[in-house]
Amino acid sequence: MFMSILSGLVVSVDAFFIGISLGMQKRCRFLHLMFINIVLAVMCLVGFLVAGEIHELIDFEPDLIVGITFIAIGLWTIGNYFISFYFNKRQEAESDERADEGTGKIVVLVGSIMSFEAMVITIGLTFIFQPYATLVIPITVALAHFAYSAATFFLARTKHVQRFPVTLCHVISGLALIAYGLMALFVEIGV
Repeated sequence: MFMSILSGLVVSVDAFFIGISLGMQKRCRFLHLMFINIVLAVMCLVGFLVAGEIHELIDFEPDLIVGITFIAIGLWTIGNYFISFYFNKRQEAESDERADEGTGKIVVLVGSIMSFEAMVITIGLTFIFQPYATLVIPITVALAHFAYSAATFFLARTKHVQRFPVTLCHVISGLALIAYGLMALFVEIGV
């Protein structure tokens, strides 16, 4: 059980940087982060249930799917940020109403990525810890995501963190996901 909790805490560290990036957006509210984390908790439970049902049906190593998925999400997170950053720079002169729309899109996008990533983490950890997987796994992943993202959301509102580049947050978050993917592919975890 200790390894399940530790793994859930470690692989959720990308939420640390997601909280910073959301907190640095002036129009993003803590209510947005709460909604993201509620959806994320539901997705973690779905991931746990799905993994428990399909674990016996998979003939190959499930770490392969988890690893490739993490790497793909990490690359997509980095690439998507740079693409959206480019388009936001081009549209910077538009009205505040347009900026509010952009914030909503960013919250939905970040929430979707974070929820899907948490579900994949839960599925991966459930596969790794079979037959000893319990509800501790999705609960730990969901609580760790909430704790990291909430703490850093408020930390990002301070003057010292305001100088931290948002781009760096997205890149580090993406690189963390890529590292998790590589770990799933190449590191054997003993239970």
